[in-house]
Amino acid sequence: MKKHIVVVGGGFAGINFIKTIAKSDEFIITLVDRNNYHFFPPLIYQVATAFIEPSHISYPFRKLFSNYTNVHCHMGSFLAIDTEKQIIETDTGSLGYDYAVLALGTETNFFGLENVQQCALPMKTIHEALYLKNHLLLILEKASRNEDVNKAERLQNIVIAGGGPTGVELAGMIAEMGVFVAEKEYPEIELDLSHLYLVDALPSLLAPMSDAAKKTAYDNLKRLGVNIILNVSVKDYVDGNVILSDGNKIKTETLIWTSGVIGREVAGIPETCIGKGRRLLVDEYNRVLGFENIYALGDICLQLTDKRYPKGHPQLAQVAIQQAKLAAKNLRKSRKGEKLQPFIYNDKGSMAIISKYKAVVDLPKFSYTGFFAWLTWLFIHIIPLTGFRNRIRLALEWFRLFITNNPSIRMILQPGKNNQKN
Repeated sequence: MKKHIVVVGGGFAGINFIKTIAKSDEFIITLVDRNNYHFFPPLIYQVATAFIEPSHISYPFRKLFSNYTNVHCHMGSFLAIDTEKQIIETDTGSLGYDYAVLALGTETNFFGLENVQQCALPMKTIHEALYLKNHLLLILEKASRNEDVNKAERLQNIVIAGGGPTGVELAGMIAEMGVFVAEKEYPEIELDLSHLYLVDALPSLLAPMSDAAKKTAYDNLKRLGVNIILNVSVKDYVDGNVILSDGNKIKTETLIWTSGVIGREVAGIPETCIGKGRRLLVDEYNRVLGFENIYALGDICLQLTDKRYPKGHPQLAQVAIQQAKLAAKNLRKSRKGEKLQPFIYNDKGSMAIISKYKAVVDLPKFSYTGFFAWLTWLFIHIIPLTGFRNRIRLALEWFRLFITNNPSIRMILQPGKNNQKN
């Protein structure tokens, strides 16, 4: 009989595992995800800043796997796993499994700051990105009507917490929006009262990257007018004031949170199998410790067997993709009684875009910045997109936007039944 594999999570790890394992007709695979689409997280900040449409970085699961007769989709939110009965519980039903693959990814980590969690704006999902986009546009509209100078600072200030690649890329995009969009389309706003802050608790931006990347990011963001505050963290958010660890306060209605992530909770997995950052501890074959038929892949797993990464692998797309493909091959080998291959991460480098024509690229043996780094960033971020049509659409849209500096999708769309009269 064919064995049933339930894959929880349709991110990079989930879809690459399915694409690899589905080539074998000895398995039936069911993908569980709360959405009906895969999306490309590295470009989500461009959705949040009204630069590109969500459809440019998204692709429906059912269309993605329509050519595989042994792949099924189950739309629902994961609730728990029953390891004894071998059942995955979701809010839309239960699924029995022979093998479970947990690739749920991470969620925003607010580090126990309750006010920040309630009021700050995260950017981990398409829904959150669209909410942030609406918020930024509504704030601009509100600021254009404001006649009180005392309120202008709170309305027009933006604080980004987190100086990693997401925070840096977002800061650069928002700063350029102020130059190319706000000056032209919001003449009522006194832009001298607007300030963009990028706050990070570490002594440099892009902490994991090279010194050249850190310096390039810092210099270019400063040139764009971003106020960079290092060695300081956000401690609270009260009454429209961001409270910093050095005691200073910043008046704002917009606190964007990109400061960290934590593994999504997996109810049913023993506490002894959960490591730092709520990540699932796995062996060298990505099997959850203590289980032969439960795998964890990507950001949610913590693998301590790779000698070059004794504290675990970075939570990057390439790690997830490589783990997924190897785990699928190893699962097939285990069924045949063949020797398994332990996972060793092949580091292909990291990169971040700072602004138009400015980016930083760190490769394993050298780094470079500037225009060619920017072209590299564009190319690398188009290739992994799901669907040929998405790649072409995004390439053409980027070409138009970088020439005109004028995104045309700054519409405030708030889904829901509208009973308002015109």
